[in-house]
Amino acid sequence: MPPSAAPSATLPYGSGFLGGARAGATSIFALVLLASYLSIGALAHDFGFPLAWAVLTTVLIWAAPAQVILISALGAGAVPFEVALAIGLSSMRLLPMVVALLPIVKTPATRTRDVVVPAHLTAISMWIEALRLLPKVPRGERIAFANGLGLCFLAVAAAATALGYHLAQGLPTLLVAALLFVSPMSFLLSAIRNARVSADRVALLVGLVLAPLLAWGGVGLDLMWTGLIGGLAAYAVQRLRGAA
Repeated sequence: MPPSAAPSATLPYGSGFLGGARAGATSIFALVLLASYLSIGALAHDFGFPLAWAVLTTVLIWAAPAQVILISALGAGAVPFEVALAIGLSSMRLLPMVVALLPIVKTPATRTRDVVVPAHLTAISMWIEALRLLPKVPRGERIAFANGLGLCFLAVAAAATALGYHLAQGLPTLLVAALLFVSPMSFLLSAIRNARVSADRVALLVGLVLAPLLAWGGVGLDLMWTGLIGGLAAYAVQRLRGAA
């Protein structure tokens, strides 16, 4: 779509940065992030980290699983280099999302520095909503829309981190642990809802069957193997259907 082309459908909250922010504020993922990051704040409090440090991890890392690794590993006395390596490996899953999102937001005039902020803001919640909403936004306004959407989600997460930190003394440990599962369960349900082609369904099915089996068997790097095998199976199915 050329930069001047109109979107195929209008958005009720408009386009541009403010439109993205309004879309984020009305998204179900705002509630999901609120619940998830309450537990991140409580976890940081329980391990004795300062409030400012906890909020800064949300802003800079912007990935709840990686933050759990950071807080729990440093709290247990792990070597910082090993912790950094684990966080880097955990966050590699976000790279394909960035690669898939950038062609949607870029125009022929887009400079590299224009996409640094949306690349950092790309998390699972922002990515899912961006893929759903950006086709309805004029291409010239998509970077601003993505920034508004991502910054809204990030602001909710940062505020929830601070709130969870202050509520930590009154939250039962079991509730803190349960809140951590809100985010992955919401992403799973969103993936199931958006699986419209055979490749998506095959990848989901293989992942749902293989992941618990590998974890039960004590296989190292179980999530990596699950992703590789599920992705290869989905690719093979799509190629076979295309050749048929």
